[in-house]
Amino acid sequence: MKTLHTFPTLELNDDLKLKGFRVYEAALCQTGHSMFGRRHFYKIVLSTGKTVITYTDRSSVELDGVCLYFANPHIPYSVDILSGEPGGYACIFTENFIKPLERSEILLQSPLFKADGNPAFRLTEQQRVKITGIFESMIAEQATNYVYKADLLRNYIQLIVHEALRMQPEDFSIHYRNASTRITNQFLDLLERQFPIESITSPLMLKTAQDYANQLAVHVNYLNRAVKEETGKSTTIHIADRVTTEATVLLQHTDWSVAEIAYALGFEYPNYFSNFFKKMTGNIPKAYRTR
Repeated sequence: MKTLHTFPTLELNDDLKLKGFRVYEAALCQTGHSMFGRRHFYKIVLSTGKTVITYTDRSSVELDGVCLYFANPHIPYSVDILSGEPGGYACIFTENFIKPLERSEILLQSPLFKADGNPAFRLTEQQRVKITGIFESMIAEQATNYVYKADLLRNYIQLIVHEALRMQPEDFSIHYRNASTRITNQFLDLLERQFPIESITSPLMLKTAQDYANQLAVHVNYLNRAVKEETGKSTTIHIADRVTTEATVLLQHTDWSVAEIAYALGFEYPNYFSNFFKKMTGNIPKAYRTR
């Protein structure tokens, strides 16, 4: 019996390292539990049967029937497959694979990127047929030698996202078990919405834990305590990690000077940014860009 690969096998991991993308059919599902944790890939799944996805050890969403759900590497989660039926597809892809599309507004507003959104959708028969067709097209394209295959696969991902955004997921809601879970998800969503940085003239506005606490109308100590409790990382570390990720993107994919990137990311002086970047990555910005 085949098992729905909730997490990549060694073969899938090899494909992710080499190509950054893998799509596969899960012909049959088995019941089972995946360990709670953070993954290094995005995932879109067309599932059948009954599944419970748990986020940050506190909030959960139940899927029953034919469903489409999304997972991203920023949010820790676990999956419990309670019952399975024939059929199902999944695609997984890395941050680097999706980078050419990351600045698309449609992706930024999609379930792939939202930390405090609804990542699960029950499908009608018409929707199931349509999404199944997209997955089958991806599987067929994956096997070709077409030189622009990666671009086409990204377009298929966008098609699935568009279909998800058409749906009204009234059947699902994330149930927060306490206020800490709710405020943590609001913080993570607010953090993600600060990016990408599109212009040097529109720099990052929220830079500190206090800035985010003010926006969320909570005391900074409460925010720090909740985020640490739910994620194991401090608010400041989450902000620093996300700023570092954006810095690497700007260094790799723009012709902005290091000074311009520093100002865009909210640093008062370029040397402050250089010191921060070296502390976070082990490289100075110029050396990272050259590499």
